[in-house]
Amino acid sequence: MSWLSANQHSGFKLFIICVFALQRSSEELNIYSSSPNSVTANGNDTSKKLRVEDRMESPPSRVLHIRKLPSEVSETEVIALGLPFGKVTNILMLKGKNQAFLELSTEEAAVTMVNYYTAVIPQVRNVPVFIQFSNHKELKTDSALNQRAQAVLQAVSAVQEGGSPNSDTTALDSVLAQAPSPVLRIIIDNMFYPVTLDVLQQIFSKFGTVMKIITFTKNNQFQALLQFSEPVNAQQARLSLDGQNIYNSCCTLRIDFSKLVNLNVKYNNDKSRDYTRPELPAGDGQPAVDPAMAAALNKDSSSLLGKASFTPSLFFLFSSLLSMHSSYMVTPQSLFTLFGVYGDAQRVKILYNKKDSALIQMSDGNQAQLAMSHLNGQKMYGKIIRVTLSKHQTVQLPREGLDDQGLTKDFTNSPLHRFKKPGSKNFQNIFPPSATLHLSNVPDDVTEEDLRLLFSNAGGTVKAFKFFQDHKMALLQMSTVEEAIQALMDLHNYDMGRNHHLKVSFSKSTI
Repeated sequence: MSWLSANQHSGFKLFIICVFALQRSSEELNIYSSSPNSVTANGNDTSKKLRVEDRMESPPSRVLHIRKLPSEVSETEVIALGLPFGKVTNILMLKGKNQAFLELSTEEAAVTMVNYYTAVIPQVRNVPVFIQFSNHKELKTDSALNQRAQAVLQAVSAVQEGGSPNSDTTALDSVLAQAPSPVLRIIIDNMFYPVTLDVLQQIFSKFGTVMKIITFTKNNQFQALLQFSEPVNAQQARLSLDGQNIYNSCCTLRIDFSKLVNLNVKYNNDKSRDYTRPELPAGDGQPAVDPAMAAALNKDSSSLLGKASFTPSLFFLFSSLLSMHSSYMVTPQSLFTLFGVYGDAQRVKILYNKKDSALIQMSDGNQAQLAMSHLNGQKMYGKIIRVTLSKHQTVQLPREGLDDQGLTKDFTNSPLHRFKKPGSKNFQNIFPPSATLHLSNVPDDVTEEDLRLLFSNAGGTVKAFKFFQDHKMALLQMSTVEEAIQALMDLHNYDMGRNHHLKVSFSKSTI
């Protein structure tokens, strides 16, 4: 891969970013078949055996290879890894090898999934697993050998599409009939926003009649027991919702069956509810939840991290992101934020036919030189970025009525420019990318733990933290410069609530 042509005159305002793909080792299992582009499970020919391919980099494919799964993993847990990114169309479990193949409906969905799990290592039953592209384009399975997996997949697909499972499908009936109880045990991980009893009722009632809910805290985790009218409804809800996020990037649902088959609810309040017995007292001196208040809370769940709404987090995170040829994801907005540390970026264009390259137009040549000197050679999403001056003088906007898929953005009138005001103190605080970030405009009631959680959730490890005396500013150290760059792109101007937008920049200090 070569850079686009460059002109070294210092007055030019544009950059080309070219990201070089790094070689990634791949220990891919190959199941012999008649087609080199498909994976086939066929139990009729015992001479067909698994072999490990040579280490190589596989091109994007809608078939993904998942390795190092725990031995007790279920089909549902593997399918759940792919659900946030699109429809899962096939699955092949290799339990003896602690591996699986997962096929998504489109290559784009698969690329999105690999990109996300490259930055955020997925865990199944607290065990890190590894996901990469298969070098096969299609997954073929023998239904007789893969009956249970296919039945689970059909059940999940039916629920995802808003329909009901096909009662004529014997294998599917078998899976749904395995539901041991109408009661689910629900654990909420990464609970950055409040999750109310009414929020749970709203989500789970999509899968059947919710009879009773009891919420409680155990081992410092918010948990709930939720009873459906029928076990099959509990199974459908578990298949569809396990591993999903209630709010954007947080409040992850961990769902399993409870050993209980019936809940005994004594009070109707904000901790427990029996929807079949509205006459129950509030109990323990607690008033029953005012329906108007509950509705307001559900509609506007304000918290430290701002407002949220019920939507699968990963759809929200990636709906506007573009998959790069070098296997990472970037947007005009994220490039604007990063280059905006060194000048006022006016326009950003990701090249349509070369999506691992972009043009960034700065306000003047000095800012262009400054950004190039600080950012060339840095790592972003695991790849080295190359920044050089361009022969172009301006970024052309797309013609009116032409949809360029959001690849070009005009930031000329953006309120987020750091250097628009003459004499701004930001001119005195321009530093190279570093692992230590300077945070400002921090609300008074935000704690160190809050900020550590926020930055950890962005996909990194917080090594050190220090508030300034007035608590309106802080220093936060990530494990690597690369993690700090990612955190800055994700969290600069983050809405902290009450009209506070977090300001993030690189610091020359260490903690």
